[in-house]
Amino acid sequence: MTTPETSLSLEQLLAALKREAGSRDKGPPPVDKWNPTHCGDIGMEIMADGMWRHEGTRITREALVKLFASILRKDADGLTYLVTPVEKIVVKVEDAPFVAIRADRVGEGRGQTIVFTTNVGDVVQAGPEHPLRVATRGEDEPRPYVLVRGRLEARVLRAPFYELVDWAETRGGKLGVWSGGAWFELGVA
Repeated sequence: MTTPETSLSLEQLLAALKREAGSRDKGPPPVDKWNPTHCGDIGMEIMADGMWRHEGTRITREALVKLFASILRKDADGLTYLVTPVEKIVVKVEDAPFVAIRADRVGEGRGQTIVFTTNVGDVVQAGPEHPLRVATRGEDEPRPYVLVRGRLEARVLRAPFYELVDWAETRGGKLGVWSGGAWFELGVA
């Protein structure tokens, strides 16, 4: 979280978040370029809270979850898969495959950038390439999401969403935030 006393540049913040999250400089594997044969379903699932399970048993090794997350892909058919150069295995996803556990803001107003960190260490800047959207669940419960990579999204948890609302402004009766030069509606003001 940034405060007036701790003003960081975007580059400094991203570098710190990447170190904190243990991100690799070489980036994620090129799963979008791999086209293996579909190998079926082995009972992998990602719960709404970001917990991974295999055949009903929770996967507790964080390094294993991060490895699986790095080879995750959502295809045009709407299904999510673990993909290697030789295998493609379906993964059931209850809500979104990732959870945005943290939001940081660099700057203010139209010039600000909001940076999200996920439960598996992805760090993304909301903007045209990583849009923020808000769906609703039930009557009026907002469900915010940010695009992480490909078609994979992270559901923004309640605490970071409250920070977004705190940073928001009103335009045309709608509450929203600026990030990366783009306006993202959060809901009715």
